[in-house]
Amino acid sequence: MMEKTLLAEGLGWPEGPAVLPDGRVCFVETFRSQVSVWEKNAGVRRFAYTAGGPNSCVLGNAGELYVCQNGGTAGPWRAEEMVEPSIQRIESEGGAPEILMTSIDGISFNGPNDLVFSPDGSLYFTDPGTYRPDDPQPSYIFVIRPDGSGTLLAEFDPPTFPNGIAIEPDGNVVWTESYTGMVRRLILSNGLIEDIALLPGDNPIADGLAVAADGRLLVTSVSGAGIDVLYADGTYDEFVELASQPTNCAFDGSRLYVTVAGAVADTADASFGGQLWSVEVGTEGLTTWRGSIGS
Repeated sequence: MMEKTLLAEGLGWPEGPAVLPDGRVCFVETFRSQVSVWEKNAGVRRFAYTAGGPNSCVLGNAGELYVCQNGGTAGPWRAEEMVEPSIQRIESEGGAPEILMTSIDGISFNGPNDLVFSPDGSLYFTDPGTYRPDDPQPSYIFVIRPDGSGTLLAEFDPPTFPNGIAIEPDGNVVWTESYTGMVRRLILSNGLIEDIALLPGDNPIADGLAVAADGRLLVTSVSGAGIDVLYADGTYDEFVELASQPTNCAFDGSRLYVTVAGAVADTADASFGGQLWSVEVGTEGLTTWRGSIGS
């Protein structure tokens, strides 16, 4: 039996958790336009105000955070202080966010969503824009190298809404797609993209994912109530029941931190039914790589 612990609730669309060296857990709260931090016996507080709509965060080499800033959207919701879609950097708790990049290869970002460092310190991120299946924006995956140079890796036509992103043990890039319900892989050695699996259900809206040390993929779906676990070849392993509308997850050893929206972002009103969970999954997570991006 997996040990599941509710750590915090009353959150405003939490996403993209990142574990700090001291064991605290940072995550974004899109509806509060901030990065928040959870600490044992202290609860949740603001880590840094970002404006707009932060969508995910990841830890850098020197303790800085890199944030996907979608500009200020979550479905029909709009932030009080809209900003340009970008990758932001926060040097320390309470610090003002620095805009690191707003475009790559002449393409302005629509709304960066999730990001991950690779073993060589490169920062990969998805850019699907605002979630609107009936009028989709272009869908991209980009990479920023440690020297600050950026490259477009993939463009999807028709748009697929690439969402959560992770790196596998062999260095290949995997991601989820909210419009298609697919989990896909970019093989870096030859640039080919392959389908891994279609999530189960009538309308799976794949969101975040994390990779276990044994290569299994743990996928959250905001149309579900838990985590779908897949083998690397796409074979289905198991379903971990948790709570409604899980958005993303991150390993810390064998502990998986999971953010849960608790509501569907289908109105212009913010909701604050989100949660942060800890799940002892019984298997180690893949190494969490870090990097630092030059300006």
